[in-house]
Amino acid sequence: MDIKPYPSLTRFIDDLLDAICIVDREGRFIFVSAACERIFGYTPKEMIGKAMLEMVVPEDRAITLRAANEIMSGHPKLDFENRYIRKDGQVVHIMWSARWLEADKVRIAVARDVTERKQAEALQAALYAISEAAHNAEDLPSLFQLIHPIIGKLLSATNFSVAMYDERNDQLSFPYYTGDFREASEPQQTALGALCAEVIRTRQSLLLGPDSLATFPDGSGAIKDSNVVYWLVVPLNSHTGTIGALILKGNPDGARYTRKDKELVQFVSSQVATAIERKQLHARLKHMAQYDGLTGLPNRALLYDRLKMALARTRREQGQMSVLYLDLNNFKQVNDSLGHAAGDELLQEVANRLKRCLRGLDTVARMGGDEFVVLLENIQMPEHASNIAKKIRSAISQPIKIRGRSLCILPKHRNCTLPSAW
Repeated sequence: MDIKPYPSLTRFIDDLLDAICIVDREGRFIFVSAACERIFGYTPKEMIGKAMLEMVVPEDRAITLRAANEIMSGHPKLDFENRYIRKDGQVVHIMWSARWLEADKVRIAVARDVTERKQAEALQAALYAISEAAHNAEDLPSLFQLIHPIIGKLLSATNFSVAMYDERNDQLSFPYYTGDFREASEPQQTALGALCAEVIRTRQSLLLGPDSLATFPDGSGAIKDSNVVYWLVVPLNSHTGTIGALILKGNPDGARYTRKDKELVQFVSSQVATAIERKQLHARLKHMAQYDGLTGLPNRALLYDRLKMALARTRREQGQMSVLYLDLNNFKQVNDSLGHAAGDELLQEVANRLKRCLRGLDTVARMGGDEFVVLLENIQMPEHASNIAKKIRSAISQPIKIRGRSLCILPKHRNCTLPSAW
């Protein structure tokens, strides 16, 4: 299809804000209007002969190819949307209306740039989705799994990682990572840690490309490779400090991250940080409700829950379980003579010794004061529970050094073995 013989029509088409494109059966541009340069960044001369699919964002190529095949089968497409990579590396959202002209064996389409609208919609949807994720996720790992595709709808996030910073211990961890991060070498992981450390220290985002990486401080050499176009590292800032960072890495065949992308992720990251802190608070409150604050052992409430489950399993499997109760002789005298701090140290050491005496499936809980309960599951014979009780008594009877004093605490204990019919 040739429109060159119609110069007035060509001028009219070039005056349109929307772009007019004609593509042959092989998917190559054979005509583009002047608006294409404003939308895609390429001049009409640069686009003629170029494969349309090469300009499409990799994640959208499959749906674009399916749509093209449907159009060539005689099914026009109205308001079909996909994403293209501009000449400058930025991503644009395009709404297409296209049909197949059988007589000329070409597809003719009208392209409208809807990037601003799509970004506004995507941002609003992302904020809502992050709030929903914080509510629905059971724990932090599941929260990160939900956040990843949310970020991916805003910009390319094939290589995505979450770093968490423990300020109290000055430790950095990577609880979630995908794509190339899974195969990162130790030097690359060290270099990535250096990038995150810089972001956490300054509380400022980093947008790095091949040129800016060359000037970055030592320690980043391992990530200066030909497979990287851009790094985008955004801090997770909250009112209490920087709790971590979001890391995105671009590939040569993908879109380049821009300053606008950095601002977008910075805005979203504050919502992500809030969601993470909410989940961390929920985890702390849940732990406080189920565990003893001094010894870290399960408390009375958690013990009762585990006891009910153990009873159900014992009945179902026709087995036996045992419950040991013990408290410490003369514990009050330790508090009175050495102080409550010494008594706390004594209880912590007793708790540690109890845990070392038990199997992984057993439970030791602190009921309060100097009282402890041990739940033994899958006991074959009552003698087995008695043997464990002797082991516990022997371990706790060994001298315990507290503030220069050697204390001997003999536990009193009672044993109750419960058969399956109990």
